[in-house]
Amino acid sequence: MTHAAPDLIWSLPFALILIQIAVWPAVSPHKWEKLYPWLTLPLGAIVAVYYLFELRAADHVLHVAHEYFSFIALIGSLFVVSGGLLIAMVGQFTPKQNLLLLAFGAVLANVVGTTGASMILIRPYMRGNTWRFQKYHIAFFIFIVANCGGALTPIGDPPLFLGYLRGVPFFWVFQALWYKWLIATLLLLAIFYWVDEREYRHHKEFERIGAEQEDVFSLLGKWNLLFLAVIVGAAFVQKPLFLREALMIGAAIASYFTTSKHVHERNHFSFHPVREVAILFAAIFAAMMPALDWLSQHAGELGIVSTTQFYWLTGGLSAVLDNAPTYLNFLSTAMGLHGMDVGNVKDVARFSVEHGDLLRTISISAVCFGAMTYIGNGPNFMCKAIAESAKLPTPTFAEYIYKYALPFLLPVLVVTWLLVY
Repeated sequence: MTHAAPDLIWSLPFALILIQIAVWPAVSPHKWEKLYPWLTLPLGAIVAVYYLFELRAADHVLHVAHEYFSFIALIGSLFVVSGGLLIAMVGQFTPKQNLLLLAFGAVLANVVGTTGASMILIRPYMRGNTWRFQKYHIAFFIFIVANCGGALTPIGDPPLFLGYLRGVPFFWVFQALWYKWLIATLLLLAIFYWVDEREYRHHKEFERIGAEQEDVFSLLGKWNLLFLAVIVGAAFVQKPLFLREALMIGAAIASYFTTSKHVHERNHFSFHPVREVAILFAAIFAAMMPALDWLSQHAGELGIVSTTQFYWLTGGLSAVLDNAPTYLNFLSTAMGLHGMDVGNVKDVARFSVEHGDLLRTISISAVCFGAMTYIGNGPNFMCKAIAESAKLPTPTFAEYIYKYALPFLLPVLVVTWLLVY
């Protein structure tokens, strides 16, 4: 960081954005839907202007803008292409079928990313459960498919991909994290099955809607699998600048115009969910610069040295900041403790060998704690927006935290920490 970290008071716009995301949808959802761009973007703009004209940190702002553009190109292209894939299923899902779908999603997330897996499976998951859809359905989908499931490969989740680009060996992720992934995933699946089985048994329509309909499965829009492969492959392109994003956007455009109207209609496809994510995260990426810069400059002074400290601090901030830059900041802090530079590929590779315990801790914490709030990871808000656009019940920002993340996800993260450390 070539510029001085701003005073912590400049984190106030970011805090105001978080407060508004938590409060407005619960108090007045219709007003929020109309006004959220005007309530959030100006706060991000204030911080960006301060960085440009007061701190003279244009390079830093451009770097953050490029990260945001790459983030939206990946999220948006996966959203569009998955909208052209229709997994047509007839029948009502049982708890066992839900369990299998979520388990499959946890594995798939490591092949097409948490965003890709979420966008492919969220719609059939909603259709199969429409007859008894509850708020916990979307919460556990976010826990398992949109976050914790993607901890086995660098493709799985943005923090791990950033680490790979910085020099973490590709297969190190699987070797180091597979048992943590297994513990967290199995515990979450077991808790979900217990909750879903109880609801299924006591549902009012259970007597009326039985297994009279035979389950039918079909996949429409198969050519979109090719566009999906292009997007995943493009994620590894680093030069020339913007080629990666151009390939992703090109695949999305080709998918949109070659997908039949029938498939889009059956998927209830619209650009509203990705537009909401793009606007909110534009404000978030800009407004969180002071908080991340302050942390980067002062983390060493906070006495963060043990794996336990890195686990809970990386996790706690990944929950309220985007988990990708949080991962990178704590990786930089951990490497600095041992005289290594996160910008040096050889140092990063050496760090993964000599201090694998710290890297494992930062990696699994950033991935799993990203599920603690809607803004911890990109797919979270998108899953919520898609469920809302289908008129299905979804938890508010605060409700998601106190009713689902704290009682169900946090104990799993505590058990994972105790068993591993």
